[in-house]
Amino acid sequence: MNTASVGLAVTPAVVSTLLSHYLNRKPLAHKPTEHLSYDEGLHLIRSFLEHSSKYTVEDLQAFSSQWVPHPQWVRVDHVEIPEDHLSKAADLLIDQLGPEGLRKVGGSKWWQWRKPKSPLKAEWIEMKADYRERRKRGDPGNRVMLYVHGGAYYFGSIDMHRYQIQRHARKLKARALAPDYRLAPQFPFPCGLQDCLATYLWLISQQKPSTVILAGDSAGGGMVLSMLVVLRDRGIPLPAGAVLISPWCDLTHSFPSVAEDCPLDYIPPTGFHHKPSIAWPPPNEEELKEMSKLASGDTDDGDEKVNQSEKKASPTTPLSVIIDGENVEIKEQIQMYTTNELITHPLVSPVLQPTLGGLPPLLVLVGGGEILRDEQIYLAHKAANPSAYLPPEACLDEEARALIDRYPPTDVQLQVWDDLCHVAPTLSFTRPAKLMFRSIAQFSAWALARAQESDIEIQHDDHISVITSSSDSSLERAQTHLSEEEKKHATSSIGKAGDPLPPFENHMIRQRVTRHGRIFPLAPPEELPGCCMPREEIGVIKESTARKWLDKRRKWDARFADARARVRRQRLRDASAGFETFGEGENPPPSALAGRRKIGVFKEAECKRKRVKSFGMSLWATWGAKHDLMAVKREKESDKAPEQVIVNAEQGQGARTFESLEKQEEEVRHREEEKKDKKKRGLSVERFVRKSRSWRDLFSLGKSQQEQNAKDVPPVPPLVTPASDEKTTENKTETTDNGAETEATNGQATEPVANEAPTKENGDANPKPDEIAEPHAAAPADGETGVTGKRVFLGGVAMPFSLRKEADSASLMTLMSTPMTPGLPPSINTTQAEGAEIEVPSPVTETAGHTAEGEKTPVLPPTTPTVLINDPIEEEKTTVANGDVNGDDTKEVVIELPEKKQPELARLDFSTPLPSPALTGDASLERFITADSRADDSPKK
Repeated sequence: MNTASVGLAVTPAVVSTLLSHYLNRKPLAHKPTEHLSYDEGLHLIRSFLEHSSKYTVEDLQAFSSQWVPHPQWVRVDHVEIPEDHLSKAADLLIDQLGPEGLRKVGGSKWWQWRKPKSPLKAEWIEMKADYRERRKRGDPGNRVMLYVHGGAYYFGSIDMHRYQIQRHARKLKARALAPDYRLAPQFPFPCGLQDCLATYLWLISQQKPSTVILAGDSAGGGMVLSMLVVLRDRGIPLPAGAVLISPWCDLTHSFPSVAEDCPLDYIPPTGFHHKPSIAWPPPNEEELKEMSKLASGDTDDGDEKVNQSEKKASPTTPLSVIIDGENVEIKEQIQMYTTNELITHPLVSPVLQPTLGGLPPLLVLVGGGEILRDEQIYLAHKAANPSAYLPPEACLDEEARALIDRYPPTDVQLQVWDDLCHVAPTLSFTRPAKLMFRSIAQFSAWALARAQESDIEIQHDDHISVITSSSDSSLERAQTHLSEEEKKHATSSIGKAGDPLPPFENHMIRQRVTRHGRIFPLAPPEELPGCCMPREEIGVIKESTARKWLDKRRKWDARFADARARVRRQRLRDASAGFETFGEGENPPPSALAGRRKIGVFKEAECKRKRVKSFGMSLWATWGAKHDLMAVKREKESDKAPEQVIVNAEQGQGARTFESLEKQEEEVRHREEEKKDKKKRGLSVERFVRKSRSWRDLFSLGKSQQEQNAKDVPPVPPLVTPASDEKTTENKTETTDNGAETEATNGQATEPVANEAPTKENGDANPKPDEIAEPHAAAPADGETGVTGKRVFLGGVAMPFSLRKEADSASLMTLMSTPMTPGLPPSINTTQAEGAEIEVPSPVTETAGHTAEGEKTPVLPPTTPTVLINDPIEEEKTTVANGDVNGDDTKEVVIELPEKKQPELARLDFSTPLPSPALTGDASLERFITADSRADDSPKK
């Protein structure tokens, strides 16, 4: 596969598209294909993918990874990610996958293996003018985009995508970092995910996470989403935001749009098929058994060979599909990225995550004409409203349900572009793609300004970055084509970096965008097929999708029968020689190169291929970068200084603050440390005071050093702050009267107080004060907090309200109060500066008890109220005094009491429907049984 063969293959498609574009224009009216450049680009990519299927996976990978020179006005620097960051990324994945996940993956070692002398590399991409200006100011840069390229997880490269990445850098005036991650099927899941995580960990060791934006297209978008979930669940600092361009987030293809005809897209509806080779398709279970028998019969030490052959790869799990009323078993692996058993894993198909809440702001760009449209729309709504879009019941265990309650909704801007194809910025020379680049720059600038809590200066480049006026006539025709109702509901047009972002409503900005950049309200969720999917149908392969894949596979097997036979014989010869193994419990997938290393034959020379210049991809990149070249020339020739605008951090009202994400990360890190500490000590509850550290310290300190730092925390002043200084109060830590930090008395573990009221079964209805706490645990002193980290103890009794202090326990769902013991002296008096009585809301009630001054004393109710602390609430401050019965030794403590949540804003009644066919009946949602859909084999967290 080379430039000549590709050129000969795509030329007929280019010529036929040119002729039909002018001879048969009527069907193209009011579509993106109305413009010749878009029509030619769409058919050229479609023809290329069809032609590449006639070659092996290795041929396509070699072609797409060829060297493409970068323009002279772009600066490119290569970096190598250190090994220690790869190890840290592996540790994160091992914790995230858990024992069951590691079993399905096939172990914890094989996916960390790399080819000899093949370290993880990444590429810095920046405009030279921006680089010189930044160096002159001595500015390290507060805008970085970490871009993960697409390519269905198995082809593509930085060279192939650089012409797009460099425009993102130019529009945002930022640096872009792109990792050269390992590709499937030789390096299946989670190899690429480990590389991308390691690149991010290295990046935030160089600069603050608030300066980083993640971005990815297609498979890269799905990879970015999985990265965010791992970072969130492991308490790693999150970036300022993320841009998902047509993300591939459901490898089961279970949504309706995949089964439809999509003439405006270039993705093959039958999936990706290639000429057979050693890499793909991998051997199925029958072939693996035959290879084992051959290995055992060739030599005397057959048992050892059998073990080596069996450990070489885990057999692919067959899928059972009901087609035309018959149960059809698919024995072959259907996706190159991972095995059949793992296509429903939440890190492979993020639509099956328990929740996508708790993430930084997301921009989701969807092509209205693409085959993956519905899953992307569902993904955006799931992130903004996690509780309304739950995965199938079989995917929810106790830990998954805890995640749903733990994380708040994510702020999402969803843009559905009428009739556009998959990853429309690929056609960067077209008008819709140029508008998409503007939208991405606008969102990214807002997210960076919001995360850094400061205004960002950026230039408006209208006078140099001109969207071609050749389509002005089509724009006028499009305006006249709009109905009066559509013109009435048009809200605005696509903005540029620096333009205000619309406010979030119910954590979403929902927009339908025309190819000319006009914005309309998106149809309500109940009118979108992707949002109407029944829970139990998500992740279940549909009959029509399976039939198309099987038909194409049979055709390909017949066409390349000879090649398949040669590959089979080669695999048998390799099996007879034996394979290198990683030890007990390591079973790489059949396609993994790590499991196909022949003993004594795998040489370093075979891992390195000399890169040559790709003439064909260079032409494509030149075509794609033509707009940027013209912008650079205009900037040099322009006498007008670029207009500098300020991106206001207060734009996008209603979005979650970056500070709240940092608090969430701190809570997760503390919860993880507490779990590890309890496991290490073998105790049910073990508390320790954790020293607050910067994000940089997380990647430079070992666990032992972290624990030592936690013990060396110096005492802080008592919590006495003015009622008006709320921000200062949030960062304070309670202390006892002698200035010591609050923790379990005498260094002993403190269990939570029982939630239930005393009954005849569990003890005396009127327990003594010393019986309230659990045995072997001393009650905290006055002013200290309990195990929950928020409850205040006064007179040895837990108060029914909480302080805004980070919790020390793993539970963030509810806090329970302890019943007040009758006969105890009152220890709380409501006070106020002017002496007026303060009305204390529930769960505190007033009784007839009085203090020495005659003021009423709030006492605990006999029941056990619940205080939710994981919801956004409004706090009210009141000051209480605590001391002995005579009012001596009084000190003030600022208490924050929750009020009721404000009701959600009503959804707008959008009337403009999404330009996609709606579901009709149950025909498009036919079910069949897969191995992963059974309850006993359902994926577990």
